[in-house]
Amino acid sequence: MAAQFGRRLRKGAATTAVAAVAVAALSASQAPGVNDHGRQTAADATPSPDVSASDGSATGNSPYYTDLPPLKSPNPSPSTGPSPSGQGETEAGIPATVLDAYKKAEASLRESKPGCNLPWQLLAAIGRVESGQARGGRVDAEGTTIGKILGPQLDGNGFALIKDTDNGAYDGNSAYDQAVGPMQFIPSTWAWAGRDGNADGKKDPNNIYDAALAAGHYLCRNNWDLSDQDDLDKAILSYNNSREYLNLVMRWLEYYRKGTHEVPDGTGTLPGNRSDGGSGASSDPSTPATPSAPGASGQGAGKPKPSPKPEKPGGGTATPKPPTTPPSSPTPPPSTSPTPTDTVDHLENAGAAKLTAMAGDTFTQRISTRAETKAGKAVAKVRIRFTILGDTDTTFTGGESVATVATNSSGVAVAPALQAGEKTGAVTIRATVVGRTVAGLDYTATVTERAADKLARTGDAALTCVAGGEFATPVQVKATYQGAVADGVAATATLVKSAADTAANDKGPYFKDAAGKPVRTLAGLKTDAKGLLTLPKLYADDTAGTFLLRITTAGGATLTVELTVAAAQTSSPSPSASPSA
Repeated sequence: MAAQFGRRLRKGAATTAVAAVAVAALSASQAPGVNDHGRQTAADATPSPDVSASDGSATGNSPYYTDLPPLKSPNPSPSTGPSPSGQGETEAGIPATVLDAYKKAEASLRESKPGCNLPWQLLAAIGRVESGQARGGRVDAEGTTIGKILGPQLDGNGFALIKDTDNGAYDGNSAYDQAVGPMQFIPSTWAWAGRDGNADGKKDPNNIYDAALAAGHYLCRNNWDLSDQDDLDKAILSYNNSREYLNLVMRWLEYYRKGTHEVPDGTGTLPGNRSDGGSGASSDPSTPATPSAPGASGQGAGKPKPSPKPEKPGGGTATPKPPTTPPSSPTPPPSTSPTPTDTVDHLENAGAAKLTAMAGDTFTQRISTRAETKAGKAVAKVRIRFTILGDTDTTFTGGESVATVATNSSGVAVAPALQAGEKTGAVTIRATVVGRTVAGLDYTATVTERAADKLARTGDAALTCVAGGEFATPVQVKATYQGAVADGVAATATLVKSAADTAANDKGPYFKDAAGKPVRTLAGLKTDAKGLLTLPKLYADDTAGTFLLRITTAGGATLTVELTVAAAQTSSPSPSASPSA
């Protein structure tokens, strides 16, 4: 309804120079016909404005596996023959439970967000790059990883700086955040993006069903259509804001589209090269990751892998030394200069005006919040989380109830547009600072019922019948609001006594209820998607005359329709019989 309302970190883990050159060179040489999305330039190191202006990235721009898909297609043509090493066939295999999770997520999104056009192969490509398909499918029967899959702590030491946001609930780290699980969500993103994909009542980033569904919803936000290359690029960059990452995911996506198959859990191939120079994502110390098999990846295939070395907290490897602290409780580095987040003292309304929209419409005004120091100075580069509270079906554009936006150079974060649901009344939206305990700032948005300001008949035929008969022409009207179609608007139709007396008449035309009894007031009517309202058939009792039908809608639109009932014709008396002679 109401078309007039228009219904409808910077990359923290910087790739080393050698790795960047290798990825760029190999990317250019592989998978003929795959879009390169432009050659790498100096601008590639700068985050996309579309991404940095929204909610950062799913992974906090954590490191990822850089192994490329094999040169051989998983389904080679007959003329080329099978791959001598069988490498394409091996790499195309996805562990059974992991593959099932991707396909179930696609099916769920096809139903809940059909306009997104999410292919399960995209989830497979991201799952491959983020965790090597849950470390080759090392999951239990419910899809939960055997041991946690953790990225390096995001302590600013070669990575983005994201201080703890979950008190270590997901990553076991109460100092800094770490990417968690097979799809490598950081805790602050999982807090709003998490989903229950296996219907067990929990949202667990370590469960492949939950993580795959969450990744699907994450990629489908902002009304992105993933069949459109521009939207697909934005979605992938929002997951990890790196041009190299985008190109790599696109290559695995095209590779899996050419063919894949199921392999037993725990037997999938493992990648061995990571964007920060490390050997892969860390895991729970109680269940260390299985070393990659020689020749398992498309990059460096056939070369023996050295024995895994313990990882440094910030990525890379080091010579083993006796541990001084438990691996799961990394010691934070000495205190450094305060981050922008550390300097925030309070939040201020940055000029959000009265927020009102009719049910089903997009709010024309958007919430804006300014982060300030104690002295009132604006603070840039601070993440503000906007959360819609309470029992409401109002969401942000894209269907989410939470959005995280970074403040700009003026310290202002502007939330995505609100989309009013069908539940009317007040809606509370709370703004909070991610990573710092600061009093939240509440905004109130009001959803009003759908309304019309004009009603008009769709035809001009006279509405007449004879007493005791029925009207042949149905009454149909069209509702509009400020000239646009007004759909779903509540309406009432009453056969009134007169223009001055709008009480229901006790004689004349009438409708019939479900039991066939006469009624002269119909409530609970609604206009259809085209703004049309077609009333049920009208009947006439034995009273002749002119009568009035009054139709009213929410918003004050009123239309009075005239009905004419003609007296029933009486038959002429039969002539008297002639007297007999």
